[in-house]
Amino acid sequence: MSRDNRMEIVVRGAEAEDWEDAAMIFEHRAVIRNLLQIPYMSRDTVRDRYENPLPDRHALVAVVHDRVVGILGLHFNTGRQSHVASLGLMVHSDYQGRGVGTALMAAAIDLAENWLGCTRMELDVFTDNDVAIRLYQKFGFETEGTLRQFAMRDGVLDDVYLMARVRTDAGS
Repeated sequence: MSRDNRMEIVVRGAEAEDWEDAAMIFEHRAVIRNLLQIPYMSRDTVRDRYENPLPDRHALVAVVHDRVVGILGLHFNTGRQSHVASLGLMVHSDYQGRGVGTALMAAAIDLAENWLGCTRMELDVFTDNDVAIRLYQKFGFETEGTLRQFAMRDGVLDDVYLMARVRTDAGS
């Protein structure tokens, strides 16, 4: 069965009311398998993250038909590394490969670089997550190294790439 890949994706800032859709995304084993977070996160924990966001984090959501189907978080460092943001992305398994990740990445880069003064964005991605790696490369992320046996997944310590996008034209 083919999917209709044409759909309107709206990217906006996360709101407290988005927690239920976010919790549903976290519950998908196919999604959590590729995240560096532990499965079985309680719905209370997800709700608390959305109702009480940390001041150094910015969360964007992708909405299709009034439903949050993707989430991208930016966490900014402080002090001498305040120009650096760590990025985390997840897309509902039913919406992967349909432009949601692309829309979120484009919005996050615009926000980070053009509004928040970020010149370095970095992320970790499992070395076998080819789809995500291609997405990140499309936006100028490069692999800076391999973190060997970095994260437990399905009972095995798996390798992760450290990828970064460094903006060299800032201030010009």
